[in-house]
This record gives sequence, structure tokens and C-alpha cells, in this order.
Amino acid sequence: MPKPTRCSVLLLLLTGTMTVPSLAQENLPSGEVRAIAEDAFIYGFPMVMNYGTMYEYAIDASSSQYKAPFNQIHNTARVFTPQDTAIVTPNSDTPYSFLWMDLRAEPVVLIVPPIEKGRYFSVQLIDLYTHNYGYLGTRTTGNGGGTYMIAGPSWRGDTPKGIDKVVRCETDFSLAGYRTQLFGPSDLDNVKKIQAGYKVRTLSSFLGTTVPPAPAAIDWPKIDKDLAAAEPFRFLNQMLQFCPTVGTAEVEKPLRERFAKIGIEPGKPFTTQHLTPGQRSELEAGMKSGLEKIKAQLASFGKEVNGWRVGSAFGDRAFYKGDWTLRAAAAMGGIYGNNASEAIYPILATDCEGNKPDCSKARYTLTFPKGHFPPAKAFWSVTMYDAKTQLLIENPIHRYLINSPMLGDMKTNEDGSLTIYIQKAPPGADQSANWLPATDGPIFVVMRVYWPAEEALDGTWRPPALLPLK
Repeated sequence: MPKPTRCSVLLLLLTGTMTVPSLAQENLPSGEVRAIAEDAFIYGFPMVMNYGTMYEYAIDASSSQYKAPFNQIHNTARVFTPQDTAIVTPNSDTPYSFLWMDLRAEPVVLIVPPIEKGRYFSVQLIDLYTHNYGYLGTRTTGNGGGTYMIAGPSWRGDTPKGIDKVVRCETDFSLAGYRTQLFGPSDLDNVKKIQAGYKVRTLSSFLGTTVPPAPAAIDWPKIDKDLAAAEPFRFLNQMLQFCPTVGTAEVEKPLRERFAKIGIEPGKPFTTQHLTPGQRSELEAGMKSGLEKIKAQLASFGKEVNGWRVGSAFGDRAFYKGDWTLRAAAAMGGIYGNNASEAIYPILATDCEGNKPDCSKARYTLTFPKGHFPPAKAFWSVTMYDAKTQLLIENPIHRYLINSPMLGDMKTNEDGSLTIYIQKAPPGADQSANWLPATDGPIFVVMRVYWPAEEALDGTWRPPALLPLK
């Protein structure tokens, strides 16, 4: 959500039409509306971002980012490029497959084919809160294939025949993000064959039983970045109706009761007609301060190691322990990131001199000493983004990252180390294989270590510093 402007927020906040009791009659103390609005903005930030992606990927068929309707898998038989804009800091290592699941009527069954040993793949299960509530794949279930059932909060029953594992989701809708390792351009046809083996079926179709009644149709409100910034609570209300406070989500009840004091309630229109002018000002101030707290959390996230921010910001409900600012910062930095056990993401903050990297001012090198590549059981990469948008960068050679599958084509130094040249213009011909093209301005660089070894998780391994060329 971009930073809301005063004019856009006030215009939309003052046009509410629903008649509700006045908060002034509830005698809320001064500052309470601001405090609630700040907390609700932080809490809802990743959920609103999530809705924006779901809308583009599964609802708005006219969107350039549209993939497929609910309960139908879409295979992207290529890596992501600058044309993929729905998700910030996207991975460009592994061709994605996406499945948005509607779990209201019945569970959904995911069928995974056997995949050859040595090729990494994962299926990340993400709920509407942006919690990673489960994983399938090389690290967790192996490469032998299997049949897995994803059940929503309303499903009750025993594990059906033919199902290897049941994974329960707290919310009525869920995203499954598939990553299939690509070893190089010549390997793309092999990845396509694997993707063709990813199947999805409703439980009734899988079992050959009676199809349950269709769930109620939903009037999905249009969303874009400007609307998300101006009306976050409208979209939060939309999402909360699909996030029932049952089971492990019962801990949400006190939070929801507090948010309801300013009109944030599941499935209801959000309006400020019931607020006094002073309370409206408080609401706006709370939204702004919430955004600033998220930005501050992202800037100070993790531990700084040689100019990189290293830490874990993604996980399930138990991982966050109610730290909604961390959850929001994780979404802002790169929504749908993996748990640390699946991947870690060192983020470049400064060069070795403490300056923010800017390729309009300098050229840089990043050198891995011999034998000190990122310790990954699967693979590692270094990906370039525009710092202003956190999207991949257009460049003449269409190279958006350097990763371990490319090592055979790269040039090492005499001592066995590997130097990556990070700059906007091509380096010398003898260095072109090691060039990571950059934008003409501030850069945002993310390292990915998939299936990290213990030394990557315990801090023993340290990413190398970025050096400006003199």
C-alpha cells in the first residue's frame, strides 16, 4: 500500500453513507481512535496486499496479471521478468505455479507427481493473513509424489481414503505457490513436464461423491494500489469475513472487538459517518503513523551483517506471536516469503562504507571467497530490483539474477573466488558473464538461500560486503 495522501484519505473517509451509532456517544477517550486505527492499519496491511494479489491473479480476468479462477492451477512456464508486477521482489529463479483455493464448500486436493531426485520444488501454503501454514515439497514431503488435502476452517471429518496428508487452513481462501527449480534455459521443457503433473481437484471430484451446494457468490470490490492506500479498512473488512475466529484463530476475538469500535467489522461497509471531525483526524493520523512504523520495522529488520539485513520475517501464526508489525514489514519487503527453514533472504542495506547502494553514483563488486558460497542444500541466488518499486529491472541481456546453476558459465578469480559485477553499464568483455545489470539509481538486492544449511540459519556463514569500485 503506497503512502496515503491527506486529500485522498479525507475525500474517501468523508463520503461514507451507512448510518451507524455515533462514536461520540460511546465516550471513547481522546486518542483512542488514533491508537485503534494505527494498530488496525498495521494488522491489516499484509491482508490488504494479499487481497490485491488475489484480485489480480484470480478475480479480475481483464488484469494483465490474471492467472486462473479459483481452484484452477496456473503454470507460468518461465521465470518472472519486469512485466510481472503484482508481487514485489518476485523470485526469478524458479518458474511459478499458482493456485488460489476457495475452501468454503469443500476441501481441495493437490496431486504432486514424482520428481527426480536432485531437483528442488516446494508448495507454499499461505492463508489470508499471509501466514505460511504449511509446506509440501523436497524438504518436507520429499520428491516421491503424493496426494494432499487442504481443508478450510468449516471442514470436519477424518482423512479420506487416498489422501496422504490433510493440511488445515484458518481462512476460507488460500494461495498455494509452487516453485520448481530450473537448471538453465535448456531445462525449461523438463520444468514444463513437471508443472503439467501438478493437479488440483475438489474433494468430491477426487472421491467421486456428491458435489456440495455452491457457496454464495461474492461481490469482490475493485482494488489497486491507490485504492488500497486510501481505503485500507474497506478492504480489510472484506477480507475479515473469510477469516473466522474459530480453532487456532480464536485468539483474534479481542482484537476484532477493539477494531469494531471504529467500524472495522467482517463483511460490513467501512464508513466514517459516525466519527466526529476530530475522530476523523485521529483516524487519518493513525493510518499514517501505522505506515511509518511498518517502514521503520522493515529498515531495522534482523541483524546487520556486512551491510546485509539477515533474519527471519515469515512464518505461521505461532511464529509471529502477535507481532503484527513484523508481519506487515515482511509483506512490504516481499510478500509471500518463505519460512527460514525453506529459504532465507539477506537484504542489502549498505555497501562496505555504510552508504545505500546507488548505481547512478558508483559501480560495485560482490565477491564470494572460494568455498564460501551461500550454504544451500538446494540453490542460492542474488537478485537485482529497482529500490523505488522493488520490481525486476529491464536490461539489455535480460538477466535479473545470478544463481548457483549459472556457476559453470561464470569466470572465477585466480584464487578460486567469484566476483559479481553490479553496475548499470556492461563491464569489460572478460567480466560479462559475471555482470548483474542494475538500474541507473538506488538498487534493492536480495540474496536467496533455498533449503539453507545449518550454518546459514545459525549465523556462522556471513554474506560478503558490497564494495564500491574506485
